[in-house]
Amino acid sequence: MSVEVKNLTKLFGAQRAVDNISFTVSPGQVLGFLGPNGAGKSTTMKIATGYLPPSSGTITINGFDVQEAPLEVRRHVGYLPEHNPLYLDMYVSEYLVFIGQLYGLKRGELNNRVQQMIALCGLTVERHKKIGSLSKGYRQRVGLAQALLHDPQVLILDEPTTGLDPNQITEIRALIKKVGQEKTVLFSTHIMQEVSAICDRVVIINKGKVVADSAVSRLNNLNQEEIITIAEFESPIEVSFLQQIPGIQEVEQMVNFTYRLKSPKKADVRSAVFALAAEHKWSLIGLRQEEQSLEKIFQSLTK
Repeated sequence: MSVEVKNLTKLFGAQRAVDNISFTVSPGQVLGFLGPNGAGKSTTMKIATGYLPPSSGTITINGFDVQEAPLEVRRHVGYLPEHNPLYLDMYVSEYLVFIGQLYGLKRGELNNRVQQMIALCGLTVERHKKIGSLSKGYRQRVGLAQALLHDPQVLILDEPTTGLDPNQITEIRALIKKVGQEKTVLFSTHIMQEVSAICDRVVIINKGKVVADSAVSRLNNLNQEEIITIAEFESPIEVSFLQQIPGIQEVEQMVNFTYRLKSPKKADVRSAVFALAAEHKWSLIGLRQEEQSLEKIFQSLTK
């Protein structure tokens, strides 16, 4: 595993900011680390990057324990914290050269990497500007460029789109998705749209505990208490027949001849509805299960 979090706990006095959590991130995977504000996401990431010590438990990155081999971990990790710390009086190119020197990159390699990151992160036009004169979106690009400069295998991003306008969010998401094709990415957010746009898998944390760990494609099955089936007919039908189908708890008529059917979790009534329509020669023109919104899933898991 590129990242392995095992029985991690962090105490601040009597407060358990992180409470015995465990999860892994596989090589080449983009994992969304979700949770409401104060859930423990940033604390976990600060421990993973060596900025905070754990109270107990371990985090290993590419086989190196964060506590036992912090320098090796930092060679393998690129980190963009929630509040992007930049030297505002430095020029973009100057800043990236400075960061590369801190990582020990030699002159030829350093110049090549700086040029590559400026191009990759869309900073070519801004490269000779002072960082302090850039918009927040471009400052985030500079932050991503510095995180990627030493070609780390693991990228840790703590809410990188917070405070950006919709156009900037779209651009940063596209950049992260592109980078994620080659690197392992641990991506922290509390915005559910980020998940479907970027992530392969999600871990949801609430009050310091992991409440869900799932592939994005299976998110809809998490914490689902009922199934909603939408049946659309070409002409009027006898609703009482639908109500008699085993498992259907409620029938709600929507516009025209469309019906919303509620049934318990794991009770798939679609085949029964199809058979009923065939028996009565009703023209069935649509039959599907209604998916839960990502926002609803998130709220049900973290309320």
